[in-house]
Amino acid sequence: MKKSLSISGMTCGNCENHVREKIATIKGVTEVLVSLKNGNAVVYSKNEITDDSIQNILGDKYSVSNIKKIKNKSKIRELKPLFLIFAYIIFGTFYLNKNDFSLEKAMINFMGLFFITFSFFKLIDYSTFPLSFSRYDPLAKKIFLYAKLYPFLELILGICFLFNWKINIVSFITFCVLTITTFGVVKALFNKKEIECACLGTSMKLPMTEATLLENIVMISMALFLLI
Repeated sequence: MKKSLSISGMTCGNCENHVREKIATIKGVTEVLVSLKNGNAVVYSKNEITDDSIQNILGDKYSVSNIKKIKNKSKIRELKPLFLIFAYIIFGTFYLNKNDFSLEKAMINFMGLFFITFSFFKLIDYSTFPLSFSRYDPLAKKIFLYAKLYPFLELILGICFLFNWKINIVSFITFCVLTITTFGVVKALFNKKEIECACLGTSMKLPMTEATLLENIVMISMALFLLI
């Protein structure tokens, strides 16, 4: 679970470290991100952590308050970068197939552009991607090395699709990889976890929504079509 808090009373780096260390001692807390500059903290935990429990452990020197979500920021607005990228990928797909269009070739080119584009955004902020990805991908949770290698796997898959190399094998790998991720996405949505989607890396700060699930289902369906 993710909780965003406003914390006043921090005046220096020692305060920032103190707040981080104190919150980290609360049972169930898995990660704490504290920003002196912004005066806030983000707490990740296995179970719900109340504001009072955080206030009690920090003491009277610091004041804790829950950051309310901005209600007028709709899902469509939050996912605007994702929609724009899909539009560019679709345009690129039609351009590559303008002289000799076929559904199979269009799918192959779409998947190639998709993987290369999405791997690019993951690599922009690569240092923070693995941790974000491991929060919902089942395999990345168990094998952190897989989370580290995932952007490069996408890049290789994209190149293979665009060069039309071993499409059956590449499609099978795509099906397996995205099916595993989809299980994690479905679980996160079912449990209503407020986590960031790492599909475009961590720099975009995209929320985990049904759009992520739809994106995976489309790619899995294309992979199955190419296999059949």
